Amino acid sequence: MNRAIEKTGKVTALGAMSGTSLDGVDAAVVITDGHRVDGFGATSYRAYSTEEQAVLRAGLGQWSGAAVEAATDVVEQAHLALLEGFEAVDLVGFHGQTLAHAPRTQGTLQVGDGAWLAQALEAPVVWDFRSADVDLGGEGAPLAPFFHFACAHHIGATKPLAFLNLGGVGNLTYVDPAFDHPEEPGALLAFDTGPANAPLNDLLQSRLGLAYDEGGKIARRGTVEKGALELFLAEPYFARVPPKSLDRNDFSEMVALVGELSDADAAATLTAMCAAGVAEGMQHCPQPPARILVTGGGRHNPVLMQMLAVSLDCPVGPVEDVGLDGDMLEAQAFAYLAVRVARGLPTSCPGTTGVRAAVGGGTVSWPQAKDIAV
Repeated sequence: MNRAIEKTGKVTALGAMSGTSLDGVDAAVVITDGHRVDGFGATSYRAYSTEEQAVLRAGLGQWSGAAVEAATDVVEQAHLALLEGFEAVDLVGFHGQTLAHAPRTQGTLQVGDGAWLAQALEAPVVWDFRSADVDLGGEGAPLAPFFHFACAHHIGATKPLAFLNLGGVGNLTYVDPAFDHPEEPGALLAFDTGPANAPLNDLLQSRLGLAYDEGGKIARRGTVEKGALELFLAEPYFARVPPKSLDRNDFSEMVALVGELSDADAAATLTAMCAAGVAEGMQHCPQPPARILVTGGGRHNPVLMQMLAVSLDCPVGPVEDVGLDGDMLEAQAFAYLAVRVARGLPTSCPGTTGVRAAVGGGTVSWPQAKDIAV
């Protein structure tokens, strides 16, 4: 994995993503010049063990200390075990694991040392994607929108559409494919819609020892507590104009709102909160999108998908409807962004993170411990 990265032409890039759901690490190959998506390659997944998930959970919301160090070791070793199985790639995009995100006060923290990983893989690694954006006044998230823009062109979209990622936190990207470049004003609008799977997963883990609500079976048996839903929608976050972003635990009080409910009613209510946050967010779109393509684990929950279909005024379906891979889209995004960083192209702009100007954030680390800040 040490072929040269040329200034022009196609690059075979490998991206890795460990999201706020804490389920595991996704890895995927994208062939791209940093503008167009020319093709997709191999994918793979490594689940975190129960013990590893406990270590990562202990580090959430922490900025330093023993818990962060332990989480860093888990993240690095898991990524190495997964990524060393790929061959013949030019570049690796390594997001790391977000433990804390407070861009307006303390910044953002993604653990995992890209320089160490570059040495271990003997390949150039692009990492620390978010810091430059935050340093220039941006939210540092979401970062996948530039890739969503490329995907919209890849599938031949002609009308505005939206990509909705339902991981631990929900985020939405509005794309107008009439534009040629993602950083052009009006091409993109992106923001976090609210909590998605994280509160429900945490509730089921603590109550029932379950990782998630498989097939929405628990929520389907329950009834939504309307009072709790109304309190949730009264949160000031929903009145903020995007771009805007959230930390995984920013809505931790949601679990308290459903604390007295049965398992089924609590699951139904938390699922409804996710859908309601998306519906609120849609009001910020410049115009109604022609369709919404859903990616991330939430698209596997038929109860959530039905709630979205009922509450939104446009067709809603998984990204597989247009030939994309909803399990790997985030990992593919960081493969694509890695190429843009290596070639000096922007990876975020005012419409996606609120950053003052388009910026290409990240560090390229080469084997032999040669680091180049980009």
